[in-house]
Amino acid sequence: MSLATVHSRAQDGVAAPAVTVEVHLSGGLPGTSIVGLPEAAVKEARDRVRVAIQNAQFEYPARRVTVSLAPADLPKDGGRFDLPIALGILAAAGHIPKETLTAYEFLGELALSGELRAVTGVLPAALKTAHAGRALIVPRINAAEAALVSGAEVRGADTLLDVLAFLRGAGGLADGAVLLGANTAGDDHNYPDLAEVRGQAQARRALEVAAAGAHHLLLSGPPGTGKTMLASRLPGILPPLTEREALESAAVRSVAGQSMDLRTWKLRPFRQPHHTASAVALVGGGSIPRPGEISLAHHGVLFLDELPEFDRHVLEVLREPLESGRVAISRAARQAEFPAAFQLVAAMNPCPCGYAGDPSGRCACTPEAIRRYRARISGPLLDRIDLQVEVPRVPLSELGDAAPLGESSAVVRERVVAARARQMQRAGKPNTLLGSHELRRDCALSASDRALLERALDKLGLSARAYHRILRVARTVADLAGSEAIATPHLSEAIQYRRLAPRT
Repeated sequence: MSLATVHSRAQDGVAAPAVTVEVHLSGGLPGTSIVGLPEAAVKEARDRVRVAIQNAQFEYPARRVTVSLAPADLPKDGGRFDLPIALGILAAAGHIPKETLTAYEFLGELALSGELRAVTGVLPAALKTAHAGRALIVPRINAAEAALVSGAEVRGADTLLDVLAFLRGAGGLADGAVLLGANTAGDDHNYPDLAEVRGQAQARRALEVAAAGAHHLLLSGPPGTGKTMLASRLPGILPPLTEREALESAAVRSVAGQSMDLRTWKLRPFRQPHHTASAVALVGGGSIPRPGEISLAHHGVLFLDELPEFDRHVLEVLREPLESGRVAISRAARQAEFPAAFQLVAAMNPCPCGYAGDPSGRCACTPEAIRRYRARISGPLLDRIDLQVEVPRVPLSELGDAAPLGESSAVVRERVVAARARQMQRAGKPNTLLGSHELRRDCALSASDRALLERALDKLGLSARAYHRILRVARTVADLAGSEAIATPHLSEAIQYRRLAPRT
């Protein structure tokens, strides 16, 4: 029987569902049909595959070729199925032994010359292939990325002929682990150092608290006060990524088709979209759903500079991912879910001209203009930002070479890691994720402290959500101090980080 079966993987969000490529040769008028809910790029594979097989010096079957991509109800897109379809046709025609295909899964787009081109979503496919107990054969350019998965057997090929020779026992393919080692050699990447930020003691402290508890942070101040410098140094004081977190973050970039520096794949991502970015660019979407900036910042930092300049609709789509850590994209034909456990850092000016409250007195904005400017950020979004800090202009005396340097990122990171370890030991999660039961258990207040918090809530006009967020920040401040219980100084510091709320 002229039937061959090849294993492959589709791309569905950050998942990689198994796809069985079945190829059948039969009598009738010569032609090739592909069934199984293929998108346009998959339908065009019949022409790429036919020419690639001919250029590999094999005769394309002059028979009726039927290619079935199962399961039939799963949408298939991209050129990732070119290689398995070509191998299925050649196996059904008797050019390679069918039994050799069972131990492998294949991904790769074919050029007309028979060369293999890179595809997206290789890393999630490698994870699933390793769990299935098979080896993965991909284009050589993707092999090192796929080999990031511990225990995965990955082989990289340059051409269709290389794969055919390997399956017939007449040649070898590049080992993905060896390619990964060659690409990760000589890693000397460093984060920007916090010691380079002069002055801004309160903002530096807020940055440390944000890092320790994974809290969201808003920096407000005139232009040139160091808001962007502070934000860019947050990844350098965060705890290192675990292997699982690094793979999750890298998988999103793999699905998005972004180039990945294999020397720095374990570093936390830092994304800084421009304020003209659309909602789709920020959250993700498209006819074939792709991840947006918030998913590309998974387990890292999303920095939104000039926050009020973003379209209000764009900012509002952040509200749900800030709470859930995931984003679901629904389209008429398909749905996809992407992880979005990011840490938000935002920066803004206090008024349209940027100098409200500056000692220079150069601000000429009216109170109504300032109110409209700040109203671009909705109350519900502002309510979800734990730390809201003013970043004033730094005196010239603190900018000179003679001024003392602040603590380095390495010193601050030690305290952050120690505080985060206390949180993981106590609750198994950062403080920003504490639920109601854990808040009652870990954030108990004395009667006097509870009265202090109630007075602050009443004076600032804060919501019940803000009440719980203040408790979480106070718990983080206590963890940085090595305290088992939240004391009055810890609570007072957490309250003063809300001085910008709601829009005063």
